[in-house]
Parts: sequence; structure tokens; C-alpha cells
Amino acid sequence: MRLIQGITSHLVVGVIALIVIGGTTRVMEAGLACPDWPLCYGSLLPGKQMNLQVFLEWFHRLDAFLVGLAIVVLNVIVVLRRSFLPHWLPWCTLTALFLVAIQGALGALTVISLLASMSVTAHLGTALVLLLHLGATDQALRCHLQTSDQAELPQAFPPRLPRWWWPLPLMVMVALLTQCLVGALMASQWAADRCLDWGDSCYWLTNHRLLAYPLLLGLMFMAIGAAFLPGSHRLLKSFSFLSVAFGWGQVLIGRFNLTVHLGIPSITIAHQLIAALLVALLGAAIGRTLLMTSSAWPDQGGVDFG
Repeated sequence: MRLIQGITSHLVVGVIALIVIGGTTRVMEAGLACPDWPLCYGSLLPGKQMNLQVFLEWFHRLDAFLVGLAIVVLNVIVVLRRSFLPHWLPWCTLTALFLVAIQGALGALTVISLLASMSVTAHLGTALVLLLHLGATDQALRCHLQTSDQAELPQAFPPRLPRWWWPLPLMVMVALLTQCLVGALMASQWAADRCLDWGDSCYWLTNHRLLAYPLLLGLMFMAIGAAFLPGSHRLLKSFSFLSVAFGWGQVLIGRFNLTVHLGIPSITIAHQLIAALLVALLGAAIGRTLLMTSSAWPDQGGVDFG
């Protein structure tokens, strides 16, 4: 269990890095620096053609390969040890394997289609869903390990979450993924640049900015709800409060990015990094929520480890 949870934790970090490196590749206009797939200039390591753009695209593919390999290894371990694991875990790891397979196929399609907007958007959207899923799986595993370590002391557990709580992170999840996909559509069409420079394609930029308001409102409602949870739910409170801070930081960075007309690549990359961190935080909150509202969470009646 601890080995599996360690792998999922590293996978969360790896997918965040994958998303940020992919965003950096787009900002640096390096998406087609390797014109073929899965190799780069017909080799595993294109030494002769190597420059910053080629390195970014090559390293993005390397990170994607390592993430995929780790998910395959994770599934093998879970299959071999499934009789000792919670019943929901094999389904979670299999879903992660399915998502990473789609992600790889979309990565190939992105190169073959010469960075077509829809394939780029679907590629990023799948990565975000994978990150959300892995974050939820990782936190559910952490909770399960907590129940395993303290099964003889059920009074030491935080109480089961109230039913009014679980819709809050789920609604915020929908708002966040919608906002990210609109941002991806905007970025894949260079709509913000075109809007600022020529007043063209402002539709996507306007909608991306407008959708920030319901998302911020949802994050604030979740934080307010977390304040009314019992004090023993410390991690859920931390995730909720930190998400609000990241949400406001994202808005401020986005506004500053427009003020400088997207002229500082590191600001755009920071904007994408915070978005990925928000998705990971929300996934963590959802993972804890789903387990702490299910029959698997210990109550006064005992613990169900199935």
C-alpha cells in the first residue's frame, strides 16, 4: 500500500511537470520542433539537431513516456496484489492507464495534424483529467492507509463528512475544468495574442475572463463550507483555503499577463503552473471527500476495508 501510494504521489508531480513543460513548449513555439513521432528526427536523442526548442519537445515526450511507464508498473503491482487492496483501487489504476493511452494517442495526433487546435485542446484536457484522477486516487489511498494504521482506534478518525459538503468540490471541479478547456482553446488558437494585437478572435479571451468569476465564487463557497467542517478535517480545510489563494493568484497573474501583452513567457508559464496546481488540489479534495463519505470510512460501527 505504501509503495503504491508513493508511486501515485510521484505521478501527481510528474503529470504537473508534464503539463507545465507542454505549456512551455507551446509558449516557445516548439510544438513541431520534433517533426516526427514517436522519435525525434528519427532517433531517441537528436544530438545534432538539439537546441532549446527541440529539447523542450523531446523532454516533454520523455516525461510523458516515464509517466506512462510508471502507470503501467502501477497497474501490474495492483493486479498482482489486488486481493490485499481496496476493491476500488484496480478500477482507479485501470482508468489512469486508459487516460494515459488516450493522452499518448492525442500527442501523436497533435504532431501529425500540425498542432490543430482541437487536438491540442483535447491533449491538454486529457492531461488535466488524468491529473485530477491521480490526485483523487492518491488522497483516497492516504485516507485508506490512515484507517489501516489506526483501525484499533476508530475514535481517532475525523468524523464522516456531512452530505452537504460533497457537492461543493464536485461543482468547483466542473467549473475549473471548463475554465481550463476554454483557456486551452484560446491558447491553441493564439486568440489572446490576436485579440490584443489586432482585435481579432476576442471571443475566447472574453469568455475565459468571464468564466473566472463563477470559478472564484465556487472556490470561495468551498472554503466557507470547509470552515464549518470539524477541526479534525485539517487537510480538507487546507486544500480549500489554498485553492482560494491560488484562484486569486491566477486572476492577478492573468491580468498582469494581459497588461504586458503576453510579452513575458515566464508569466504565461506561471499561469499554467498554477492552473495545474489548482487541478491537483481539487483532485486531492475530491479523493478525500469520496472516501470520507463512503462506507469505507470508519464510523462508530467499525471499519470496512473492502
